[in-house]
Amino acid sequence: MRKSLTSALVAAAFLVSGCTPDAEPAAPAQSAPVIVPGKPGEQAGTGSPGPVNRDQAGEADVEYMTMMIPHHQQAKVMTDLVPGKTANEQIRAIAGRISVAQDGEVTMMKTWLADRGKPVPGEGHAGHGGGHDHALMPGMATEAQLADLRAASGVAFEKLFLDLMIAHHQGALTMAEAQLGKGVEIKAQEMAQEVITGQSAEIERMKTMRAKL
Repeated sequence: MRKSLTSALVAAAFLVSGCTPDAEPAAPAQSAPVIVPGKPGEQAGTGSPGPVNRDQAGEADVEYMTMMIPHHQQAKVMTDLVPGKTANEQIRAIAGRISVAQDGEVTMMKTWLADRGKPVPGEGHAGHGGGHDHALMPGMATEAQLADLRAASGVAFEKLFLDLMIAHHQGALTMAEAQLGKGVEIKAQEMAQEVITGQSAEIERMKTMRAKL
């Protein structure tokens, strides 16, 4: 009796397993849809996210380059005043390094824009921020501040120069960090990272100099 019962259970299990369909493979995970804004009065739609082309410049990349050129040019306006205003060798040395570095970066940024068929900010607006709104470029000195810097000399010039240049560099860091968060083109990202690395170090040096004045 026990043997018959066991055989019956085995047969039943075989029948059940034979009638049970194979488990279907799990559907592949789908990426989250991209929200596509609709026209005024229309609802937003969705679309499939596309691959990011790191070689193709985006709007944020172009904006960063266009705004950073006049930002760097204003730093040049300030550093160009240093040789005739102070004999402090440390300040003269860091002003020289800033001038050379930002000259090189401006050239690279202009080339980057020209190579991509984008407008290049014109010359002759270094002290005015290239005609752009100062509010859009953190750290830019006002015309009144630049006038005060031109009128100062000696220790008064040294203090004001360091104060304005520290603020100017901090503004550049803000712009470069925003570029790393919004930009996509790899060369633009590399240039933004170079600004962050170089100007962060210069800020610390200038803060040390300012504390000694």
